[in-house]
Amino acid sequence: MTEVIGPAEILGFDPFAPSFRADPYSRYRELDAARSLARTPAGLWVTTGHELCEQVLRDPGFGHRPAEGVVWRDAPARRRSFLTMDPPDHTRLRRLVGKAFTARLIERLRPRVEELVADLLDALPEGVPVDLLAALAYPLPVIMISELLGVPPEDRDLFKGWSDALARGLDPDFLLPADDLAKREEARTEFAGYFAELAARRRAEPRDDLLSALVAVSDGGEVLSEADLLATCVLLLVAGHETTVNLIGNGALALLRHPDQLARFRERPDESAAAVEELLRYDPPVQLTLRSALEDRVVGGTPVPKGGMVLLILGAANRDPAVFRDPDRLDLTRYAGAGTGRAEAPRHLAFGHGIHFCLGAPLARLEGRIALRRLFERDVALADVPLTYRDNLVLRGLSALPATIGGGRPALR
Repeated sequence: MTEVIGPAEILGFDPFAPSFRADPYSRYRELDAARSLARTPAGLWVTTGHELCEQVLRDPGFGHRPAEGVVWRDAPARRRSFLTMDPPDHTRLRRLVGKAFTARLIERLRPRVEELVADLLDALPEGVPVDLLAALAYPLPVIMISELLGVPPEDRDLFKGWSDALARGLDPDFLLPADDLAKREEARTEFAGYFAELAARRRAEPRDDLLSALVAVSDGGEVLSEADLLATCVLLLVAGHETTVNLIGNGALALLRHPDQLARFRERPDESAAAVEELLRYDPPVQLTLRSALEDRVVGGTPVPKGGMVLLILGAANRDPAVFRDPDRLDLTRYAGAGTGRAEAPRHLAFGHGIHFCLGAPLARLEGRIALRRLFERDVALADVPLTYRDNLVLRGLSALPATIGGGRPALR
């Protein structure tokens, strides 16, 4: 009789345990995998250490698609984005997309983000519970990335179901029931079909949007193929809003649970950028990622053969006590010295590291900074109801964030 290996034996922890959902960080520390790799019963190497995670992320000897070995999740080659590619394909595609998705473009969006946040907050009823995810954290990044890509407003609602299916599909295939795998494939197909039609319209009639720029981008005569273009659009839309939803939701919850830090946040709006970095470190939207050894490697003194898989628990690395002082404490002063000559905290890994560092990080930071700053210009109180987290493993985020909103700038208490 064949023994069934469950998720806990593969990962080293049970991702479905209610206690893990509520607080994964204490469980991560029990793995004792910060200074060297741990091995799960199923043979997966795991690390929770900041130094080892950073080492693997920047090591070209690790990637997503080994010639031998298995992968975290599978996808037809025609639907793979550069997120799951290795050089030289990753290098070529990211360079092309980066030519369109520029820092100058992001900075141009600041007034629109401010306008959207104001409109969303002004629409909130006062004195009755509202879901901050549904009312603010979700619509803001969806509207922004939709407008960037030139998606008509009437089509945005189409994306909710597709995006939910693809976000759930970021988890490893062995954790997903057959129904979720089928929904992921269906969403990929429908997303690609939608963007194929929209891209055709932009080729015929270019506009001042990111999709038109992606259609037209070139580098020495090299352009995005149709398959690459469609996969990139899906990546930008899904990754471009899912992480930001959780940044805003997780960040708001952390501040509401730490009144002293919330008071500081309100008193020092000019330090909101540093505050967002600490919120990203404290409860990051992306909890973990996987790399496969493209050749024989050694990590923390442990040999990893070609094809071996290493689970990098970024959420744990961001609370590594060997790197961060008092790591389980939310401390908005931690990154406040950046650029002032004061000692700076080590870089968190919430957006990854190395060649796969999140391309959309500047936009996520901008949206998170403005949304949280403007939200807490109001009086906000958590509703007295239990909080639940979504089933996702890779992405950590609440199912809802019920709160009551008051008007005006609150008196600090």
